[in-house]
Amino acid sequence: MNRVRTQGLAFWIGIVLALLLMLMPLPGAIQPLKPYWPALVLVYWSLESTDRVSVGLAFCTGLAADLLNGALLGDQALRLAVLVFIVLRFRSRLRFFPMWQQSLAVWLLLMNNHVLQALIRAFAGATPMPALSWLAPAVDAAIWPFVFLLLDDVNTRVRGKGAKAA
Repeated sequence: MNRVRTQGLAFWIGIVLALLLMLMPLPGAIQPLKPYWPALVLVYWSLESTDRVSVGLAFCTGLAADLLNGALLGDQALRLAVLVFIVLRFRSRLRFFPMWQQSLAVWLLLMNNHVLQALIRAFAGATPMPALSWLAPAVDAAIWPFVFLLLDDVNTRVRGKGAKAA
């Protein structure tokens, strides 16, 4: 298999795994702190490969997440589209930040995402989010270095295999 096809396969497997991890149940007490896996994976690929990730792909991923979660249709789609738009807009800066600054940027991006979620829920007349859920972006920022390093390792190995096969 050539490098581009293998890298594309790794990308899609990452998106599917993120959607599956999103469905993983946690104990009720820590459920609001669950990381937003699709956002983390899309942020990584937005920083790494602009030709692979677009606002449209983020919207479609969000629609799939909405359908899998049984959530308000378009909620996650809008939020992920906004998130990817911001990341793509500031990619040239974000990409070269040290890891602690990238984590801070991920926290800010996901706080923006959380505010959007609260606004969407308020306009839809849904119940407000639990107070503990406002700590979820901090959890995402804390695990960002590990997610980044894991995805970067997979991406590097895939690129290396593609180079050897060519």
